[in-house]
Amino acid sequence: MKEFKIDKNSQGLRLDKFMFKLMPTQKSGEIYMALRKKKVRVNGKHKDGAYRLCPDDLVCIYMNDECFDTGTNITFPWEAADSNIDIVYEDENILVINKPSGMPSQDTDNISDSLESRMRSYLFKKGELDLSCPAPFIPSLCHRIDRNTSGLVIGAKNPSALRIINQKIKDKEIRKFYICQTQHTPNPPQGRICGWLTRDKSTRRMLFSKEKPKSSPDAVWCETVYKTLKAGTPATVEAELLTGRTHQIRAGFSAIGCPLTGDVKYGAKTDGKKEYQHLVSYKIIFDFKTFGDSLEYLKDKVITLDKGEGV
Repeated sequence: MKEFKIDKNSQGLRLDKFMFKLMPTQKSGEIYMALRKKKVRVNGKHKDGAYRLCPDDLVCIYMNDECFDTGTNITFPWEAADSNIDIVYEDENILVINKPSGMPSQDTDNISDSLESRMRSYLFKKGELDLSCPAPFIPSLCHRIDRNTSGLVIGAKNPSALRIINQKIKDKEIRKFYICQTQHTPNPPQGRICGWLTRDKSTRRMLFSKEKPKSSPDAVWCETVYKTLKAGTPATVEAELLTGRTHQIRAGFSAIGCPLTGDVKYGAKTDGKKEYQHLVSYKIIFDFKTFGDSLEYLKDKVITLDKGEGV
């Protein structure tokens, strides 16, 4: 039998997910069997796998010692990693970070320097990420923006914050605004871009269409509200995402004849110089409609970069 006291790194985590982290070599069936046979108790009482852990919970697991992996499987070089990030807002649960253009949101097969890895390194060096505790939660981004888009991204410090923010995004209780520069002034100067997006695997572009393509059952609906802030050639436009689809703003404005300045991939003109789309995630509004969770203090909070910063 082993005992584990829950700290903030594991609060909000489901009991079954906590056990998967503790015992990565065990089959899921063995873990769920232990839960069914009441070999797992929280504060002396039987709980099912859906129970969400609270700070100071005492978890007792009546299984053989060899079932546990007390070490960590984390191979990321936390101490040596770059921790330089531009933090716009931070509290005990979340961070809001200004991602620079050119940096991926998350690591890829070819790139290990990302916003997420820098956030983790920053928290590790700050002493807020304890890898020695059982089944540590690794801080994660709650959403992503394109590599060549800059601006605000929310990161979660604990599993409860990650779950809540992800649900708020899904329920449209977190509003995200962008500033972009378009080659022409949209006509009309304000409105809504609605349609269907499908991925062209050969060009890695998102194809926009007003009607759902019959040949593309995987097409997804997208909606963007926009208003022109400064007319001209180029123009400055604010866009709010009502859905969060890949390349939604880029493909949508290209479809109405106003590609983003520098976005050659979606039809922008070029003078031969390498350039990327002029697009910044500049404002986030925590427009909470539901309450009773640990993040309700963020209700109506607005986090903003200088309008047009980086455009």
